[in-house]
Amino acid sequence: MIRSMTAYDRQERVEEWGRLSWELRSVNHRYLDISPRLPEELRQLEPLVRERVAAVVARGKMECTLRFQPALGVTTGLEINWPYVDQLATAAAAVAAKLPNPAPISPLDVLKMPGVLQQTELDLEPIAAAALELLDQALQGFIASREREGAKLAELIRERAQRIAALVEQVRARRLEVNAKVREKLLSRLRELDGSPDPQRLEQELVYIAQRLDVEEELERLSMHVDEVQRVLQRREPVGRRLDFLMQELNREANTLSSKSADGETTAVAVEMKLLIEQMREQVQNIE
Repeated sequence: MIRSMTAYDRQERVEEWGRLSWELRSVNHRYLDISPRLPEELRQLEPLVRERVAAVVARGKMECTLRFQPALGVTTGLEINWPYVDQLATAAAAVAAKLPNPAPISPLDVLKMPGVLQQTELDLEPIAAAALELLDQALQGFIASREREGAKLAELIRERAQRIAALVEQVRARRLEVNAKVREKLLSRLRELDGSPDPQRLEQELVYIAQRLDVEEELERLSMHVDEVQRVLQRREPVGRRLDFLMQELNREANTLSSKSADGETTAVAVEMKLLIEQMREQVQNIE
């Protein structure tokens, strides 16, 4: 299945401890470049995020953004260390019994004493597990989005490849006619010159010119490359680099066909081929 490198997906989950959301987006890139953006309290998930993304994505510049909004009252809180307060009260009473007219102890003063108040920490383990589960769901939607866009790209490339194949047959069908026109043109020019050329030498020159202008090898390679493009589009693994290489080969053969062209119609066909190849190349740049 052909996949586009441009895609987006968002997933959200709400639990008693708060709200989690993932946003995954990617654009074209030569290699796989993963940029996790995680809240500080879940920063430890970064290696696992990279691992899970790399397991299903081969190319593209990816932004993976996790947002966490704790529910009210479940973040961090304050708890009183009552056993310690009891110890302080007992000690204070003992000291007060030894002092004349001791001042009363303010509860706020007790709360300010080290060890009286303890801060409760949020249990991050279930939140981290939920974040990874939600990431897997987001990756499923993300890959589905890539495949939908990839199917559209594959169809565009397939149509242009079929058009090039038709143009190849159009040039091939005219080869004998073009060669005959070249031969007649050369003979006509020779007749305009004074003297009679050596028939054997003339035939040698005609054979040489015919070989120099012959485009059968270019047409054959163009057909082979077009067939390979169609086969590659059926593969399941990432094929972007393979298709990019084939675009280079197609362009090389189209350029050679243009340089060997012996008539205006063949030149026009070669130009149209190069336009189609460039259109395909632009689409290929977005394929994983």
